[in-house]
Amino acid sequence: MKKLLYCFLILSSVMVLAQTKVKDTLTRRAKITYDQSGNQVSFKPETPPLIPISGAPKPSYSYLWEFGDGHYSKQAEPKHVYKNKGTYTTKLSVTNNYDNGKPPATRPKKVVINDVPDPDYKDIASIADQNGFAILKNCDPIPDQEMIVVVSYENMENYVTNGKLYLFYNEKQFKNDNFELLDYRTHANEREVQENTIAAIRDLDDTHNYLASADSNFKTKKHKNTTTEEDLDASLSEAHQLYNNVSILEMDESDPGATLNVFYTFKTTPEMIKDTSATVTMRGIYVPNRNYKNHKTKNLEMEIVTSHDPNKMGSNGSFINYRLVRYRRVQFKTRFQNNGEGPARMIRLETDIPDMFDKKTFKIEGMYPECPICPKEEEPTVSCLDTIIKQKQIIFTFKNIYLPGTEQKNVREKDSTKGFVKYSMKFNEDFHKVKTKSRTAIIFDKNDPIITNYATTRFLPGISIGAKAGYNLYADLNDATSYFVGATISPFKSYRFYWQAEWINSLNNYESATKITDEVVVDPKGNKQRQRTTINSENKTVNWEIPVLIRYNINNYIGIGAGLQANLDILKEQNQSIKIETFEGDSDKYIMSTQVADQTLKNSFADVKAGLLIDLTIGAARIGPSLGARYVINFEQNFNYFQFYGIWKF
Repeated sequence: MKKLLYCFLILSSVMVLAQTKVKDTLTRRAKITYDQSGNQVSFKPETPPLIPISGAPKPSYSYLWEFGDGHYSKQAEPKHVYKNKGTYTTKLSVTNNYDNGKPPATRPKKVVINDVPDPDYKDIASIADQNGFAILKNCDPIPDQEMIVVVSYENMENYVTNGKLYLFYNEKQFKNDNFELLDYRTHANEREVQENTIAAIRDLDDTHNYLASADSNFKTKKHKNTTTEEDLDASLSEAHQLYNNVSILEMDESDPGATLNVFYTFKTTPEMIKDTSATVTMRGIYVPNRNYKNHKTKNLEMEIVTSHDPNKMGSNGSFINYRLVRYRRVQFKTRFQNNGEGPARMIRLETDIPDMFDKKTFKIEGMYPECPICPKEEEPTVSCLDTIIKQKQIIFTFKNIYLPGTEQKNVREKDSTKGFVKYSMKFNEDFHKVKTKSRTAIIFDKNDPIITNYATTRFLPGISIGAKAGYNLYADLNDATSYFVGATISPFKSYRFYWQAEWINSLNNYESATKITDEVVVDPKGNKQRQRTTINSENKTVNWEIPVLIRYNINNYIGIGAGLQANLDILKEQNQSIKIETFEGDSDKYIMSTQVADQTLKNSFADVKAGLLIDLTIGAARIGPSLGARYVINFEQNFNYFQFYGIWKF
């Protein structure tokens, strides 16, 4: 019997342990391997198996190699030739696309160069086509993961210069910081400095430079490409207003035509914004010569993601101030990647358009593959982008293009398989403050569509302050007059159901009903007398009304509401006129005497009343002037009244 009991206990323990989920603490790792011949090194990664996402395209890795000498590569298996002898630390950042796991961690690897026999060294390629200043990233940000940002700058002057480099991050528009700077790596003796010096001391008249065009639709300039500007103080002031943090490097004796790279490692914070349609930015400012104010500005735009999916839709309208949207253009960007074994000749993007946007203001801001707009009513024979605007959609079609596939033979650069369309629109003249969402169906040639995430538009909870004045009608009071002024607070341009709170200060004047008392008294001699006392009262009160109600706008012109209201008498003054008449005997035929007296009674915070209210407004129900009527029903006292008012919401 005991043996059976022991067996049962052991079996039960095994079953309990088998049902206990063991937390996986293993970290996926990638390993750097290489073959070396003199100063020429061929690198190759060893990566763990990918974990496919059900229904997603085939997973793949993308790479960013740092060779330790200022060069980098995004190829899977790059070859690199080192210029000088020395020991170099090679780093590898691996991004897992369409994969359910975390990015593999990689340990840096030392490469020792003892001999430089190969004369075929190639220096970093010029970025003159990007105006000598560029910023790129190895992946889009995911909360609580690392990412690499590469800032490249080139001395495009014909003389040696001493420059300065700013990288601004963590936009102030977000409640929490999105990034933490863990490390940066320089390779040209750049040094970190604090923001305690003036980067430029005099202007430089350079006819080859141009000012960034000012977009009147934005409060600040949007740097779509690298721009050359002249007012450095204004650019730095604007950047400090928009960003919480900045990294500043100075460099000395940059050779003419030299392109240099700085590598920044950022870790996204757990508190970063989780909205996968939101766009976050970093801003770089490059001052080629610290003696002058001429500088170059570049923005790096990034979409928040939960997994590395190259097919994605994003928007910069995730958090919009509703009061400032009248002239603002909201930007949308749809990205795509050809994951096929061959090139795509036609790419069709079917994008939802929310009703609140004015399609007449549609404007294309950029695209890749870059091509002209297709001619209307004729079949194009060259590469072009066709746009068809429908009631609920805008359809973009890249025609006669060549976009390589990631699985295509001899395709080494994964970025060449990616494309995008960036466009903007304004809001309609009259639209409601509601959240919108849209997504895109991406079709490569005749393949099945790939559906992106939703890009959302949200509005910040703007506040509307209203001025209110009117008249209270007390049907149950004699000769009552009551005027009031007050203020209201509610959501800006409120739509459908919303809460509204008010404060009203009213001045009231009314007469109380005449009070008459009639009694028989006996004088000291034992004679009976009739005594009649008549009291007339005039009341003046300063009254606060504090209503809280829920309202509903039937349309833009009619609104209804109901709620609770408290009435508090702040100051109450009663002026009494007292008349005492004395009659002989037990009748009122023979008057003996008349006495008249006046008295004033004052009281503060004497009475509190509570009740219900129902309300109707006609006019500008959302913002502007309207007229209203309200009926207030008090719970305990006979103090019901009508209220007629005018209100203007700002």
